[in-house]
Amino acid sequence: MKIKKVMRLIISTTAILGMLTGCSSNPEEGIKEGASATSETKSASAESTKEGAAPLTGVTIEFLYNLNGETTSDAILKACEDFTYETGIEVEAIMPGSNFSDTMKTRMAANQLPDIWTTHGWAVARYSEYLEPLNDQEFAASINPEIKDLVTGEDGNIYAAPLDMDLVGITYNGDLLTEAGVNVDELKTWEDFDAACKKVSDLGKTPIHIGGKDNFTIGNIFNDIAPTLYTNDNEANQKALLDGSFDWSQWDKAAGMLDAWNQKGYINPDCLTADYMTSIKAMAKGDVAFSFYGASGIAEVYAINANANIGFMPLPAKDNDSKQTLLVGEHFAAGVWKDSEHKKEAMQLLNYLMREDVCTELASVCAMPSGVSYVTSDTGKLAEYYAKYSEEGIQTVPYFDRAYLPSGMWNDLCTTGALILSGDSEGVQKATEQMESSYKEKMAQAN
Repeated sequence: MKIKKVMRLIISTTAILGMLTGCSSNPEEGIKEGASATSETKSASAESTKEGAAPLTGVTIEFLYNLNGETTSDAILKACEDFTYETGIEVEAIMPGSNFSDTMKTRMAANQLPDIWTTHGWAVARYSEYLEPLNDQEFAASINPEIKDLVTGEDGNIYAAPLDMDLVGITYNGDLLTEAGVNVDELKTWEDFDAACKKVSDLGKTPIHIGGKDNFTIGNIFNDIAPTLYTNDNEANQKALLDGSFDWSQWDKAAGMLDAWNQKGYINPDCLTADYMTSIKAMAKGDVAFSFYGASGIAEVYAINANANIGFMPLPAKDNDSKQTLLVGEHFAAGVWKDSEHKKEAMQLLNYLMREDVCTELASVCAMPSGVSYVTSDTGKLAEYYAKYSEEGIQTVPYFDRAYLPSGMWNDLCTTGALILSGDSEGVQKATEQMESSYKEKMAQAN
C-alpha cells in the first residue's frame, strides 16, 4: 500500500480562520477520539411541535452514530431535530459509546440494522454488503478523491457519504512543551519523542495522557505506532500482514514502546480509570503534553479553554532514515441500510446531512476538512497545521487496523494495551501472543 502526500485539496477546502468557534470529538475502530462511553438516545420529534414545522409523517428512522464528544454530539442531534422540523420524519439518534462496534456486529448477525449509521472506517470492508450504493446520489460526484477511494468498493460502488476527512497525528500542548524546552518541530523520531517526554516529566507534568476507561484511547496508540514500525515504506510487511504470513514476534516493539512509557512514568497513573473527557480537560488545563487524539479532540479542548495553545504533530518515524507520517481515513461518514423498511426516508436524512449548509456546520464542528468539494469547512486554529504539513510534504498512511488487520482485531489493540498499562510484568509477551493468536484465528475465519 502506497503512502500519499498530504492532500493539497485539504488546504483548498479549509478556511483559515483565527479561532475555533465550535468543536467536538469522535470514536473507535481506529478512530482518533471519542468521548465518554455513555450512550445517548434522543428523538427529534419535539421539533415537530414548533411553529412552522412540517406535519409528522408517522415514520421514525433510527440513526446510530459513534461520533462522541459533547459538542459534536450536540451538533448531530441538532441536525436531526432540524431535519424533523423540515420533513416531519422523526429521527431516533443513538450514540452507544464504546459499545458501538459490538452493537453493530450483533445487529449484523441478526440482520436487524439501523436505517442509517456512521461507518467509522469500515464502510467497505465490514459494511458494504449491508449498505445501499450511493453512486446515484447528487453529492457522490463531489466526493473528494482522497476520501472517495476509502468509501468505494472494488465493485465501484460508493457505500458511505463522507462529511469530513480524518487527518491526524499526535496532539500536543504548545505552552507546556515550551516550558519544558521542547521544540515540537524537532521531534522527528520516536527517540526524539521519548526525550521530550523525559523533559516534561522532569517538570512534574504528565507527558502522555490516556483516558483508558474509554478503551479506544488505548487502541489509538497502537494504530499510531504500528505503521511507523512495520508498514511505512515496508512492502514486505504490508504483503505479509495481508496474506497471513506476518511474523508477530515483531509486535514486541510496539508493545514494548507502550510498556516503556508506562514504566518510566510518562503516562497518567489513572490511565485505566480516567475517561476520554478527563484527557480533554487535562489538556485544556495545561497539565498534559501529549495525547493520541485527533482534530475533533483538539476542538473539544478549545471548547473548554479557547486560550489553550494546542496543536498536532506528525507521527514520529522509527529512525532517522524514515519519514514522519499522518493518518488519514474516514471520520464522519454515514451509509443507509439497503434492506431498511424506511430506506427512502433514511436516504432523505443522508442527503440532508450532505446539504451544503448542514455539512459545513458538521464538518466545521469536527474541525476537519470536508469530504465533498462543494463544502468549505472552518477548521479554525487547525488550518495552519493542515497548511504547514501539506507544504512540508508530510506523507499520509491509512489506519493500521483498517488496512492490515482482519475485522475484529481493533478490540485486541485496546485490550492488549490495557494489559500492558495494568503493569503486568509479562504484559509485552502476553500482548504479543494475543495479537498473533487473534490474527491467525480471524484470518482463518476470513478464509
